[in-house]
Amino acid sequence: MPGVVSNSDVPSSNAVVPFSTGAQEPVIYPIRHGVAGPIHRLAISWGAGNNLRVSFFGKPDSDDEIGGKVVEVKLSADDPEIESDAERRRIAYGSVSPFAHLQSRRNSVSLLSKISPSPYNIDWWEYVMEYSKDIKSLLSSPNTLPESLFEDPRTIIKKTEDPTFLKAAWELIEIFYADKESQSWLPERMVDWLADFDSLFSVEQVTVHSKLVDFQEKLINLQSVEDDPRYWQSISSALALGWLDTVVKMLRLHGSYNLDQLNDRETENGLVEAVAVLISKMPRRRPELASGMLGEKYMSKPDFMKSWEKWRAQLTKLNSSAYWIHCSHHQTREGLKSMLQIMLGDVNSLSIATHHWIELFISQLLYIRPLSVGLESMYSLAQKCIQLKPSSTSHKLVVLMMGILEENTEVVLAECSRSFSPWMVAHAIELLTAGSDEADFLLNEDRSNLGGISIKELYRLIYAQVLSSHPLTWQIAPIYLASCMKQGMALLEILLSSQPVHNNNLLLKILEICRLYELDSVSTNMMKVAGVHHWKQGRKGLGVYWLQQARDEVRLNRIAQTLFDFVGKSISEENFKEWEGLIELLGADSRSAGSLDFLYKYKIFT
Repeated sequence: MPGVVSNSDVPSSNAVVPFSTGAQEPVIYPIRHGVAGPIHRLAISWGAGNNLRVSFFGKPDSDDEIGGKVVEVKLSADDPEIESDAERRRIAYGSVSPFAHLQSRRNSVSLLSKISPSPYNIDWWEYVMEYSKDIKSLLSSPNTLPESLFEDPRTIIKKTEDPTFLKAAWELIEIFYADKESQSWLPERMVDWLADFDSLFSVEQVTVHSKLVDFQEKLINLQSVEDDPRYWQSISSALALGWLDTVVKMLRLHGSYNLDQLNDRETENGLVEAVAVLISKMPRRRPELASGMLGEKYMSKPDFMKSWEKWRAQLTKLNSSAYWIHCSHHQTREGLKSMLQIMLGDVNSLSIATHHWIELFISQLLYIRPLSVGLESMYSLAQKCIQLKPSSTSHKLVVLMMGILEENTEVVLAECSRSFSPWMVAHAIELLTAGSDEADFLLNEDRSNLGGISIKELYRLIYAQVLSSHPLTWQIAPIYLASCMKQGMALLEILLSSQPVHNNNLLLKILEICRLYELDSVSTNMMKVAGVHHWKQGRKGLGVYWLQQARDEVRLNRIAQTLFDFVGKSISEENFKEWEGLIELLGADSRSAGSLDFLYKYKIFT
C-alpha cells in the first residue's frame, strides 16, 4: 500500500510491499568563513537559485560591536545526489502524460472490442510505440551538444549526447517486444542500438567504441596513419559493427589521397577507393537511411537478396583481383584484405575485429544472417559468441539481453527491477505485453500468492508507493493507483485520507483529485477533518467554511448552539462585534435549540 508522506524510515504496516527510503549519506560542503574567534550565532537562508546563504556572527566585543560574514554556498548541480534526485523527478513527472494517455486508449479499445463485429481495425502495438517514443524523448539527455558548423576530418567519433543505461534498456525491450516493424530488419536495428550504447560497455571492458576513442586521441600526432596497425584495427572493428560512415571517413585519411603522393601510389589509392565505394554501396535491409548514413536501403526481401548477392560477388571479384600484387604497401594490402573478409562474413575475421560478445553477435547478424527475423535461434548464436568472447562481468545490459534472447520474461522483469528502478518496471511492462501473448498472460494473470492481483498491478503499486513516499511526487501517484483495478482505488483513498489538511492549498489539491476519481466520501471526510482542525486552532471562520462545504449539519448545529449560548448571556454590541462574522457566515439556516435565527435577525435590526 502506498505509504504516507512521512519522514519516518519505518515501512508502513499497511504496505503491500515493504518500502523504506533509507537514510542517505549527507553531502558535506566545506565553508571558509574567515570569522575570527568562536562563532556566536549562525543563520541559514536560501539565496538565488541553488545558493544557500550562511551568515556567521562572532561574539560581541566590549564595545558591543558584532563582527560577522555572509557566505553563499552553491549546491551545485554537479553533485551526483542532487542531480540524480532532480533527474528522477523530471522523468517521473514527464512520464505521467504518456502513461495516462495510453491507459485512456486502453479503456477506449476495451469498449470498442465489445462491439461485435468491431468497425475498427486496432493495432495496439502502434499505440504502444507512440507511448515508447514519448518515453524515449524523455530519457534523452537534455544537454545535447550542438553540432559544429565546421567538421574536423580527423574526428572519428561524434559525441551527440551522453548515453544512459536506462534508455539503452528501454530501447532493447522496445526492439524485441513492441516494435513489430523492426522484426524484419532486426540486424540493422541492433546495429543502430549498439552505435548509440556501445560506450556503456566500455566502463568494464574494452569495446570497439573505446578503441576508436583512444585512436582518435592519438590520430593528431600521426603523419602517415596507414603505417600504424591501430588504424587498420580500428577500421576493421568499425566495419564489423556496420558503422560504414566512420569506416569511409577513416579510409579517406589514407596517405594515398594526398596530392603529392597520388601519382606514386595510384594502384594503392585505387584499391582503397574501390573498397570505400563497395562499403558505400552495401545493401541494407531497413526502411530508411538516416542523414549521413551510407549504404543502399531495401525493404523487399527479394530485392535485398538480389542486391546482396550482386554485392557479395563484387567483393569476391575484388578479393581475387590481380591488382593486389602491385600494391607495395604491406599494411594497406593486408588491412583492405581483412576488411573484405569481414564483409564476406568470415567468422574468424569478425571475431578478431570485435571485443565484446554482443559486438560479435551483432556483426554476425549483419554479415552472416542479414535476413534474421525475430528471436529464432538467436539464443544459441549468443551462446556461441559468449564462448568466443567470454564476458568477465555480469553487466546489467548483458543480463537483460540474455533474458530477452532466451525469451524469459521473468528474467527481464527481475533484471529491470534489480538494476534499474520501480519506474522502469512499471512503464516497461507496457512494452513487454504489446507483442507477446505469453508475456501478456504472465503479467496480467491474477495470482493468489500476491493477494489476488497480477504482476503488472503489483509493480504499479510498488512504483506508486515510491512516489507516495516523497512530498514532491505523491501528487502523481493517484494516476498509477487508478490504473490498478483490484486494489488501486482502495489504496488511493487511504493515501488521500492520510495527507495533512492544515495547508489550504494542499487540501484543495486533494479535493481536486477526489473530484477526478469520484471519491465523494473521501472528499467529504477531508473537509470535515479540515473544518474541525481549523476550529480547534482558533481559525473559526475557516473551520465553519469547510464544515459547510462538507454539509456537516451535526457539527454546524453544535457551533450554532455554542454561539447562541455565549451571545445569549449578554446581548451587547461588544459580543456582536466579536461574533458578528461567524453569525453572518452561519446565517439563519443553522437550526438548533433556540436557533441562531433570533441572533441573525437581531444583527440585521441593530
